[in-house]
Amino acid sequence: MKVIILGTAWPYRGGLAAFHERLAREYQREGHEVEIVTFTLQYPSFLFPGKTQYSEEPAPEGLKITRMLNAVNPFSWIKTGRYIRKQKPDLLITPYWLPFMAPALGTTDRVAKRKGMKRVSIVHNLIPHEKRPGDRLFSKYFVGSNDAFVTLSRTVLDEFDSFDPQHRKPRTYSPHPLYDHYGATIGRKEALDLIGLRESQRYVLFFGFIRDYKGLDLLLDAMADERMLKLGVKLIVAGEFYGDPKPYMEQIGRLDIGDRVALHTDFIPDHEVNRYFCAADLVAQPYKSATQSGVTQIAFHFEKPMVVTNVGGLPEIVPDGKAGFVVKPEAQAIADAIVRYFAEDWQERLTEGTREEKKKYSWDKMVAAINSL
Repeated sequence: MKVIILGTAWPYRGGLAAFHERLAREYQREGHEVEIVTFTLQYPSFLFPGKTQYSEEPAPEGLKITRMLNAVNPFSWIKTGRYIRKQKPDLLITPYWLPFMAPALGTTDRVAKRKGMKRVSIVHNLIPHEKRPGDRLFSKYFVGSNDAFVTLSRTVLDEFDSFDPQHRKPRTYSPHPLYDHYGATIGRKEALDLIGLRESQRYVLFFGFIRDYKGLDLLLDAMADERMLKLGVKLIVAGEFYGDPKPYMEQIGRLDIGDRVALHTDFIPDHEVNRYFCAADLVAQPYKSATQSGVTQIAFHFEKPMVVTNVGGLPEIVPDGKAGFVVKPEAQAIADAIVRYFAEDWQERLTEGTREEKKKYSWDKMVAAINSL
């Protein structure tokens, strides 16, 4: 079977690129011919002022990546669609994560349509965390451009009912597979040495782009709990600020917790990701809203228990009391869960739980879900 994936890939960086490249390799492993068609321009620079969108990693070996699509140039959408149609793929996979991308991706998929080709979208988000006027209209346009859909959370699957209440288009849920390509597990001491932290402390990790909906402010408030000081708990923040860092810096100063927070707020390249997860005793996702999260699947890969909030699809993925704790998106609840984890010695029990749960999240199951449609 010939497969084309239309979406973010190298030289762009981040979780979406990692997802698509890993999916491509799984199709290759199963014996299929795969090409990724990606962007020449993904986001206009005004959306990421002062930030680079590009990876410093070398090009992934063994993957055919064609850069063609310009997200804001309609002529490019038509050209890319014609290119895909000319390649005669049996399957076109188009991930969807942001209404901004709906015109480019939806138009390209419409132009690419040909007899005998199935167009399947992997939907990360249908209605975004940070809603803007017109989002539903854009998402409706995109939904009309594909034949079937795989969602990464049941929350998103349920949202489809407002776009396609008659279930004219098939859709299914398949959870986000493990991110298992960020290097081998290393010893805790080695990991802490590599990022310059002391072995005598206990560490909670907040990982990934820092955006308002991810609730770092709630976690910082939780870290001000005096029980953290008594237990020797510190917070590692590893990831870039998506917006203005000033409110977080002011919050750290106001709470007087600068000595309890280790800031590593540059982009974390792929080959350094394992350092942060292997250094951590616990991973925190204090999200205020969510559908699902790739961070969860990195944590599962490295067998790290989690504290997550009961929003979106997070409770589906992290069973409470087995692979972590599920709490309300409130600072006090987050603090209580962290304290409980360290004070009551839950680490061994929950680590064993992550080993069991991670077996559910294989890439072959994602491929099977796509192919079933």
